[in-house]
Amino acid sequence: MLKITRAVNGEVVIKLSGRMDAENMGELETLVRKEADDRRIVFDLRDLTLVDQDAVSFLKRCEEDNITFKNCPAYVREWIGKERGRSKRRKR
Repeated sequence: MLKITRAVNGEVVIKLSGRMDAENMGELETLVRKEADDRRIVFDLRDLTLVDQDAVSFLKRCEEDNITFKNCPAYVREWIGKERGRSKRRKR
């Protein structure tokens, strides 16, 4: 289960807690689209305990769209980096 908490203080901070998987992507994508006006979006990933391939792909796209990550677990950061490398190789 993924818990999503939102706070606004000049920027929109979306705190993600728990397990992030394909089931949660629709709700999260909708929230990001609604917040995508002129405010900076930050994902606080401190309490993220588990992600799957779909979640990593989503996070990679979010980062490419200038969403900032705060407190990103090392394994998630590493996995996103590997996905980015695979994407570059496929484009060649």
